[in-house]
Amino acid sequence: MSRCTHDRVGWREGAGIAVALAVFLASAVYAEGRWTETDFYNKARLTKPYVVVPGRDPAKMSTVLGSVRQYTPAKGDTFLDLARFYGLGYNELEQANPDIDPWIPSIKASNIILPTSWVLPQVPYEGVVVNIPEMRLYYFHPRKQGANVLVTTYPVGLGRDEWRTPKGRFKVQGKTINPTWVIPDSIREEHIRERGDYRTMIEGGAPDNPLGKYRLELTMKGYRIHGTDIPWGVGMQVSHGCVRLYPEDIEALYPIIPVGTPGEFIYQPVKIGAREGRIFAEVSPDIYTLMPGMFTEARRIVEELGWQDYIDWNKLQRAVEQQNGVPIDITLGGQPTQPETGPSGEVARGRDAL
Repeated sequence: MSRCTHDRVGWREGAGIAVALAVFLASAVYAEGRWTETDFYNKARLTKPYVVVPGRDPAKMSTVLGSVRQYTPAKGDTFLDLARFYGLGYNELEQANPDIDPWIPSIKASNIILPTSWVLPQVPYEGVVVNIPEMRLYYFHPRKQGANVLVTTYPVGLGRDEWRTPKGRFKVQGKTINPTWVIPDSIREEHIRERGDYRTMIEGGAPDNPLGKYRLELTMKGYRIHGTDIPWGVGMQVSHGCVRLYPEDIEALYPIIPVGTPGEFIYQPVKIGAREGRIFAEVSPDIYTLMPGMFTEARRIVEELGWQDYIDWNKLQRAVEQQNGVPIDITLGGQPTQPETGPSGEVARGRDAL
């Protein structure tokens, strides 16, 4: 039985009161009409691959994607809506803005940080890569020799602490549109007890099917990459190990991934990259507490790259301490320590700001 068949956000004992509350509050705001499904699907159509320039020379390579922007929140905004619209997980927005109320950010915040920039993990640039601690998927598009490396990235929801998404390699062995959810006996018993639901399965395409409309089957036994019927779980640890994407993101990703595509679940809370001669560190929380020596790991990566003479170790230390998931400039010398913003330092101002 696939662990994916156990996925269901927040309704069962142990799923977490905070997650259930998050979904409830998000639904209430959503009902006010501030954001619509059309908004979210329109943003997905604008998602384009980033060009990567591999290498080891920081003056020539480019392994930092996008740029950090700012957003002026309006009444009715929540971090859940803003995260989904700007291609982020809830975790990313909350980590980048720890002092702002995620439910009513317009009350005290004139601007919030949109961390729409990411350092690539240290992996072969091939296939599907899910970096567990940052809760983000990278898809490296197939390419001919000598062609540009193209990557598309999406936020994901992953396994709760008691059902951790594991590290490991896999291949995509199948694809299903409107997969049927066969309900495990243990979950069915809860459904019967809690709400009198005697169903043994939920048909594909049903609005309450927790697998969503698209599923990628993996050779890693018991794990899948799929959509969800509750988008607000993306950027949270809510599943029994499988990888969930926003409905519009899995719809965009599904047709471009061939069967046989290689992939890997990795665990890299510390990432170091470069762009235009500048070196950046992106550090995410160690969500499964697998890497207690975060600075030691950062030093190891820097030394492995041979960049120890190019960085400011104090800046790297601060990045490790903050663990805010935002790329921080750690270049040696009188260089900025704040996140790099867009080319004009623009402030996003709503749904037309992509």
